[in-house]
Amino acid sequence: MEPSLPALEQLLTAYVRRVPWESVFRIAKRQRVPVLAERPRWPEEFWADALERGGGGTCFESNYAFLSLLRGLGYTGYLTVNNMGASIGCHTAIVVPLANQQRLVDVGIPLHTTLLLRPDAVTQAPSQFHTYIARPEGDNTYQIERTHHPKRYIYTLIDQPVPDAIYRAAMIQDYDEAGFFLDRLIITLVIDDKVWRFNGSEQPLRLEAFEREGKIEVLLPDLLLARRLATHFHMDRLTIQQALDALRA
Repeated sequence: MEPSLPALEQLLTAYVRRVPWESVFRIAKRQRVPVLAERPRWPEEFWADALERGGGGTCFESNYAFLSLLRGLGYTGYLTVNNMGASIGCHTAIVVPLANQQRLVDVGIPLHTTLLLRPDAVTQAPSQFHTYIARPEGDNTYQIERTHHPKRYIYTLIDQPVPDAIYRAAMIQDYDEAGFFLDRLIITLVIDDKVWRFNGSEQPLRLEAFEREGKIEVLLPDLLLARRLATHFHMDRLTIQQALDALRA
């Protein structure tokens, strides 16, 4: 498959239907591994978890692994570290140069399509679930937004390549006490063309599906939670149980 925009879009569409945005495998890995530097799931482990156990990740690991896949397929690109409002350096994304254009690629939200970046114009990209917007603000900075969502603003993209060593150091620190999403179990995946989500910090415990027409809710019993989540999201039940036990400890 030659690098092209249609092929890249197909990869994104397939990814969000196979690889969840989730905190489960991070929480379980952190609980198992006492040494901070040994906790990150580098691309080889990330993809093994995804293919064999239904794992995924949050933005630092997901975008790092996805860029590794893209490079293996002949694409070029670089990683960025970005802000969400007052939260600095909390979100990552990929920029892929393609056909003399800069394309934002982000499996760490995820964005369900690529988004053209132009420093001189606002750009939009429709997808099945949202229309995404890139609003240039100068100094290689863009405000990234989405429609059909209660929170239009997503994050502020800082379009500057981050050196690999600095990015890897940030991945390691993301497993420390102040790491993101280590205090709650969240899973999001596209199933049957619906965005399904579980957020363990919200009560009552439930599955939620989001469509443009509205929301579906399915209540979950706490006693069988790991089994129900594993079945619904096609994830390893033991890893989910390990993460739940770690949060309850």
